[in-house]
Amino acid sequence: MEVWMMPVLAGALALLAAGAGTLAVWLLRRRSDRRIAVYQNKLLARQIAEVQNLYLTMRGWRHDYHNHLQTLKARLDVGQTAEARAYLDRLEEDLDGIRALAETGNTGVDAILNAKLSIALKKGIELNFKAQVPQNLAVSDIDLCVILGNLIDNAVEACEKVAEPERFLRLYIGVFKKQLYVSVSNATTETVRKLDAAYISSKRGNHGHGLKRIDRVVEKYGGYVNRQNEPGVFATEILLPL
Repeated sequence: MEVWMMPVLAGALALLAAGAGTLAVWLLRRRSDRRIAVYQNKLLARQIAEVQNLYLTMRGWRHDYHNHLQTLKARLDVGQTAEARAYLDRLEEDLDGIRALAETGNTGVDAILNAKLSIALKKGIELNFKAQVPQNLAVSDIDLCVILGNLIDNAVEACEKVAEPERFLRLYIGVFKKQLYVSVSNATTETVRKLDAAYISSKRGNHGHGLKRIDRVVEKYGGYVNRQNEPGVFATEILLPL
């Protein structure tokens, strides 16, 4: 080999090594992202099953509502007030934590909204919501619950940092120009001038992962996501094809 070629070859080898290192890091990140996604999907599927079971239990109780009333009346008619009170106590235990807040027309969405919004109420957050969802959607139940679950979780997390009288969460879900439109706004103490990838990467823990998961699902369906931050308010708008 000619002496003059040695520096050239060394430089080429260095570039190849640097490229290989970058590729290895990229592959590791992709593998880690896939493992996290698989784990989160399994966890979410279990959570959805649990919430749906809770929702069906609630609907079953509503179906038996008149039977419960007849039982209570019968006990009161014969003066069994202690037994009637004990019966009410048992019913109260069954209903603890169950509130029929949303009836959107989509069972999966109803399940996740009733679970998440009930938690928001318990944390002293003022709710204002309207939701109507078609039964048949292009978006899978899993992916839609990823979006709604993370949006509400992040909104509740932000509200917890605000004084209780000023906590609020506004939710709207409906059809807009033949697309599923989701809007969530909430109280916040944070003010950010620019909302982009840098904002998402700056968030740590569940909030940051939640934002990334939302963006990946929206991108998967060729949808649109927009985030706005004004003093005291954080808002997210999402459009998904039907």
